[in-house]
Amino acid sequence: MSADGYLGKFRREGRIVIVGASLAGLRAAETLREEGFTGTLTMVGDEPHEPYDRPPLSKQVLLGKVPYDHTALPRRRAIDAQWRLGVAATGLNPADRQVHLADGESVEYDRLLITTGVRARPWPNDLEADLDGVFVLRTKDDAAQLHHRLKAGPRRVLVIGAGFTGSEIASACRERELPVTVAERGPAPLVGALGGVIGGVAAALQREHGVDLRCGVQVTGLEGDPAGRVRRAHFSDGTAIEVDVVVASLGATRNTEWLAASGLGAGPRGIACDAGCRAFDVRGIVTDDIFVAGDVARSPHPLFGYQFLSLEHWGNAVAQAEVAAHNMISASSDRRPHVWMPSFWSAQFGVNIKSVGVPPMADQILITQGSLAEHRFTAAYGHQGRVIAAVTFDQAKWLDFYERQIEQAAPFPTDFPTVDRRPEGMQPQSAGFPDPSLPSHGPTVTLSGHSPADRRISFTPLRA
Repeated sequence: MSADGYLGKFRREGRIVIVGASLAGLRAAETLREEGFTGTLTMVGDEPHEPYDRPPLSKQVLLGKVPYDHTALPRRRAIDAQWRLGVAATGLNPADRQVHLADGESVEYDRLLITTGVRARPWPNDLEADLDGVFVLRTKDDAAQLHHRLKAGPRRVLVIGAGFTGSEIASACRERELPVTVAERGPAPLVGALGGVIGGVAAALQREHGVDLRCGVQVTGLEGDPAGRVRRAHFSDGTAIEVDVVVASLGATRNTEWLAASGLGAGPRGIACDAGCRAFDVRGIVTDDIFVAGDVARSPHPLFGYQFLSLEHWGNAVAQAEVAAHNMISASSDRRPHVWMPSFWSAQFGVNIKSVGVPPMADQILITQGSLAEHRFTAAYGHQGRVIAAVTFDQAKWLDFYERQIEQAAPFPTDFPTVDRRPEGMQPQSAGFPDPSLPSHGPTVTLSGHSPADRRISFTPLRA
């Protein structure tokens, strides 16, 4: 059978399995149907829910503005899929083209798409994590439980970790007028994602809104009462506070453990894939029947030195899923690369924070518009003499401009005489990112070098 004949038969009768009933999984399924795939489509998800939207969980759901069960993703079209929900994938046999499931069954495929995403990293002490009142926030069930507890009016909430999710949780607590303490082992909130200069602004925002922000400290233990309810938190500086609710916001873990014996280039950094979303094996050889998309993927990006990037971004999940789905059912000559501009947004303490590019790659920062003191500004990030990222606080109108600068490899520092540049922004300064070898709660982009087969990563013991 010719290549065209095989592809036509596959598009009509083939078997595609998507592991990960997520945003990326759903958008990929829709794209497959839109582009003419009429074969069997199976969706596997470890949660009992069909795909839902995660950004509202730490914002509108915690504030009670959106019920947790009203976060289902809108459907672009019917996907005519066989749903296997509430059952996790436990293994993959590429030779036999089988996905093994937790219920003992296996699903066969002709082509596989992995969109398993990430999960919240739990509090590392199991006994303390099991105390009533200790939460993480990743799933809609997490959000429902935490919303219920916040609505009850706890005396004090402790948020461990001041990355984006932790900061958004703290913001929701203050909007509810709840006393909240934020413990961050780094020097400032958001330091892993945006650096120390912007972290200083984030710290000021939190304190101005009544947050008891404690930086440079670790939570050394959580203490419960005889009924098993959390009541006290102890810090590395010797202090302790009384708490009713603790939210561990310690970053995310990529869901790759089920692939340990698969031979794929999968590890704590994610699953390595090429620009066409095809997975690499541990030898660095690209597969042609296994594809990857979304938060769990790490792929090379030409705008950022072909570093393998893992992007925890809503827009990236959609764009990469669409490219992966297209390439799964297309001839090699018709495939296209996934070259998406990283972007991110957050709403906290009355400020809209948006970014483009890869801030953690930068070594310098320049305030180009507005004022840090007024919490309304635009900052450009530089690396090796070129613009690689920008972040805005309530000045999103500038992002399109800086996106073009990144795409054109514009020189850094920038020099635009028509720009409103305050004295504080006249000279570049160190961006203030922490040592990249240390774990961080905050990055939404993880740089992982240039080797698709590299699965090595190490973290220090998980304390805030």
